[in-house]
Amino acid sequence: MTTPGQPRDSVAAAVTYRLVVVPGDGIGPEVISGGRRVLEAAGRVFGFGFDWTEVRIGGAAIDAYGVALREEDLAACAAADAVYFGAIGDPKYDDPKLKVRPEQALLALRKGLGLYANLRPVTVQPVLQASSPVRESLVAGVDMMIVRELTGGLYFGKPSGQTDGPNGREVVDTLFYTEGEIRRVVKLAFELARGRRKKLTSVDKANVLSSSRLWRTIVDEVKPEYPDVTVEHRLVDACAMMLIQRPAAFDVLVTENLFGDILSDEASVLAGSLGMLPSASIGEKRTAHGVHGLYEPIHGSAPDIAGKDIANPLATILSGAMMLRWSLGQPAAAEAIEAAVAVALAEGYRTPDLVAATGEQPGQKKVGTQAMADAVMAALATQARVGFPTAGPAR
Repeated sequence: MTTPGQPRDSVAAAVTYRLVVVPGDGIGPEVISGGRRVLEAAGRVFGFGFDWTEVRIGGAAIDAYGVALREEDLAACAAADAVYFGAIGDPKYDDPKLKVRPEQALLALRKGLGLYANLRPVTVQPVLQASSPVRESLVAGVDMMIVRELTGGLYFGKPSGQTDGPNGREVVDTLFYTEGEIRRVVKLAFELARGRRKKLTSVDKANVLSSSRLWRTIVDEVKPEYPDVTVEHRLVDACAMMLIQRPAAFDVLVTENLFGDILSDEASVLAGSLGMLPSASIGEKRTAHGVHGLYEPIHGSAPDIAGKDIANPLATILSGAMMLRWSLGQPAAAEAIEAAVAVALAEGYRTPDLVAATGEQPGQKKVGTQAMADAVMAALATQARVGFPTAGPAR
């Protein structure tokens, strides 16, 4: 039986998917361009196509419309099969006193689309182990999924703001969760763990926070529904330390919004570059092909390198693979893209961020954004001619 958030079987007949693409700001348009070309190449191999609708969100939208996200663009995202997202952010809007900032669009998208869970797979490509700042022996075998609750907690709680009090400026943020918000993301994490190595780590601060004590209680209440999954509770500070000391010990981690934001960024360094890691934000809504979601690289807009064709597109390409698997019902195509990325790296292709991590090495081929996408497409084309050995039956 297919459960919410679980990949569906591959679509047998040719189909056209309706996608909203958000190039965004900074390097967003460049990495999205590479990702789109790889997706189109996969579609030609596996017999499906795309109907793209491009919208402006973030700094580009503020420049054009005066707001970070228009209602009609949110509606377009909601009506699509999925959203393919680049990056947003612009230094000219960094002043926290500004009433309109690009990042407001992401919070509005998450709430407006009901994207309650952020999925961040963290794996380390064997050929990139030396690129990690963590010792190679520690990152070998790292394969974890971080599940972050995305629409509750401090980022959305009310009241929130600054006032003037009798002793000077005062500020308050509210950490608010309902039982239902916690339970749905916890159940999703259990489902993911059941399909992986059957180990779930729930991260909280139950020794201090009431919200964390409720979180831990609900995890324990859900646990009997998944007797095949081993569960551990870990305090967030201890988890942060273990992510560096023994990262390969983790399978699936689930936690609240703020903790998940911090821990997933910490875990991202294990792969050697932010440019390597994809993400998916999903909700309860289902389309004709899978679960509705938004797919984006975890890195930011990196305005300092925008327009130079040096950004790493692999996180965006791998986000496209996640979109194929979760939202579009094309797991075989997703596996083919992931395999093509591994082949391109094994053949020595490196964007500047990956070269900088280790210094130039014999056999490396330093390339730019679009040339790296070309290398992935070439590997995909080769697989199409000789077969896809890593792609198993649809699951």
